[in-house]
Amino acid sequence: MSDSSVVTRFAPSPTGYLHIGGARTALFNWLFARHHGGKFLLRIEDTDKARSTPEATEAIFEGMRWLGLTWDGEAISQASRAARHAEVAQQMLETGHAYKCFATPEEISAAREQARAEGRPTLFSSPWRDADPATHPDAPHVVRLKAPREGEISIDDRVQGRVSWKCETLDDLVLLRADGTPTYMLAVVVDDHDMGVTHVIRGDDHLSNAARQSLIYRALGWDVPTFAHIPLIHGPDGKKLSKRHGALGVGEYRKMGYLPEAMRNYLARLGWSHGDDEFFTTEQAIEWFDLSGIGKSPARFDFKKLDNLSGHHIRAAEDSRLVTAVADYLASNDLPPLTAQQQVALERAMPFLKDRAKKIPEIYEKAHFILGTRPFEPDEKASRVLDIVSRGMLKRLTPLLQNASWDRDSLEAVVKRFAEEESTKLGAVAQVLRAALTGRTVSPSVFDVMVLIGRSETIARLEDAAA
Repeated sequence: MSDSSVVTRFAPSPTGYLHIGGARTALFNWLFARHHGGKFLLRIEDTDKARSTPEATEAIFEGMRWLGLTWDGEAISQASRAARHAEVAQQMLETGHAYKCFATPEEISAAREQARAEGRPTLFSSPWRDADPATHPDAPHVVRLKAPREGEISIDDRVQGRVSWKCETLDDLVLLRADGTPTYMLAVVVDDHDMGVTHVIRGDDHLSNAARQSLIYRALGWDVPTFAHIPLIHGPDGKKLSKRHGALGVGEYRKMGYLPEAMRNYLARLGWSHGDDEFFTTEQAIEWFDLSGIGKSPARFDFKKLDNLSGHHIRAAEDSRLVTAVADYLASNDLPPLTAQQQVALERAMPFLKDRAKKIPEIYEKAHFILGTRPFEPDEKASRVLDIVSRGMLKRLTPLLQNASWDRDSLEAVVKRFAEEESTKLGAVAQVLRAALTGRTVSPSVFDVMVLIGRSETIARLEDAAA
C-alpha cells in the first residue's frame, strides 16, 4: 500500500460532548493519516435518532477544531446513507449471505430461556435460516447475516496481535431491523468500505465488533481493513476513566485554559510512546507516529503530568500565540474580551508572565497589573500587606524612585539601598511594592513590573497605595 492511499476515520456518536477518550482516538487516526500523507475522514454516527442531537454534533466539530484535528472533505452523516445500507442488505439476500427472519421478540426470548434452562449457549438459532422463501409469511421481519457455523474468524490486529473467535460463538446478527433501518454493524462496514477506509483505529471496547464486521466484509467480497484496537484510558487509580478522573468534554479543558498543542502532546502520550520523549511538538508527533508505538496496557490519565506538559508548551510558545490563547480562554468562559491596547500590553509583558505558568488563567491572573487600570483595588492578601507601616515606607521610598534611572538594575539598586537604610530585607520591601503596584501578592519580579508600566504609572500607583 502506498503511503498516500492510507485513509483513517473518526466516527463518534453525537449523543453528548467529545470526551477525552474520543479525542485521543481522533488524534491517533489524524496522526496516522498525516504521517502517511493520507486522508483523515470524519463520520457522525447519528442513526440513533432518539439520542443524537444537532447540538452534540456541533460540540464534536467544535472540539475537533479547537484541538486542531482538521478532517478532509465534508463530515458524513451515517443516517443520510440509510438507503445505501438497505441496498447492501438486499444484495446480501440475493447472494444467499443473508436471510429474512420472521421470529418475534417473544419467540426469541422463549428460545433463549429454554437454552438457559437446558444449560446450552443462549445464541439464537433462527428456524428461518434455511427456510424456503416460498414459505415466508407476509409479516414483519428482520434481515440477518448467514454467519458460518464452523471454523474460526481471525484478524491480525496492529496493537492486539492475532485475535481469533470460534464461529460457533457468533450469532446471525441482524443487518436490517423490522422497520427497514440498518443496524450499527452493517452501517459501519458499508460506510468504511464506501469511504475507502484502510485502517480502523479505535478503542479496544470495539474488538469483539471486529469479528462480526469481518464476517460482513467477507460475505460481500470486500477487502477487510487493517484493525488497530487501542486500550482504553484509565484514571490514576487504574479504574475505568470517569468524570471524577478527568473524563470531561474537550470543551472543559479549553475552559480550564490548557493549550490545544499541550492537549495533543498529552493525549498522544496516553498509550503511545516514542522512546523516552515526553515533550514534543505536533510536527514531531506526525513525523514519529506509528501503530507499533501503541502499548497493550490501558493508559492512566494524570492531571499532574498534563499540567507539567502544559507548562512546557506555554514556555515554548511565541508571546503572540499566548495572547491569542488568553483571548480564547476569555471567550470560552464568557469573560470580557481584551481591548487592542490590552493585547499590546499583554504581549509586551508575556516574557515575564509565562515563565512558571501551567495554564492560561495563571497568565491572565498574573497580568492583572498590566491589564487593569488605576486605582488598583488590592485583594485581601495585598490589603493585609499594605498596613500603616508599609504605607509609611512607600511615602519615604517614592521620592527616591522619582529620580532613578528607569532600568531594572538601577531600580533594584535604589530599593536595595532603601531596605538597608530601613534595616529591613529587600524581599520585604519588594512585597510591599508588589502589593501597591499590582494589588496582588503574586506577580512577576517587581522590578520588571516597574519597567513594564513605566515611571509615571509606577509613581502614581505608589501614591495611590500610600494614601
